[in-house]
Amino acid sequence: MELLYASCVGVLVSCGIFLLLRARTFPVVLGLTMISYAVNLFLFSSGRLTINKAVVLGTGADYADPLPQALVLTAIVIGFAMTAFVVILAIRGRADLGNDHVDGTLTKNKHKERK
Repeated sequence: MELLYASCVGVLVSCGIFLLLRARTFPVVLGLTMISYAVNLFLFSSGRLTINKAVVLGTGADYADPLPQALVLTAIVIGFAMTAFVVILAIRGRADLGNDHVDGTLTKNKHKERK
């Protein structure tokens, strides 16, 4: 189970890095989202992967660690806010520059209109 979990995190990170290196803004946003999912899985695995443990304290002798669960919940909220912010930046960049390349260069038509 640990091998499957670790390979899933590795695939998410590698796909996220691949998408971050693209020249368009939408794949960059998807890459950031995939990396944030991989970080969430990594944080969740820091509480040890166990089966049949109580989630709430006091219901059994063995219980799951609640700290990684709280960290993942916080990371999900922060990741959603970051994704929304980056999407708004991408839309604004597309509107201002006329294209969605991440290098930020102006196209010839927009450059002529600004002069």
